[in-house]
Amino acid sequence: MLAIGGILATAVVIAMLEVPGLRKKRQVKEIWLFMILLLFGTGVGIAESLHLPLPNPLDWVSYVYRPIGQLVDSALN
Repeated sequence: MLAIGGILATAVVIAMLEVPGLRKKRQVKEIWLFMILLLFGTGVGIAESLHLPLPNPLDWVSYVYRPIGQLVDSALN
């Protein structure tokens, strides 16, 4: 529970440091993107602290490129 509080506190501090500058420059789209990415990263951090199984992005890449690699391999052999 302490880890979750630390992650949330860190996210709030990051937002407090970054959003005023974006707001001053009137970068509304950038604020939305920043908040979405910060929320996603905070969620992943909380899930990691709770020891939840998270998918590895490299597994997704290999899932996509494995058939292409097999096709190229069969064409070269």
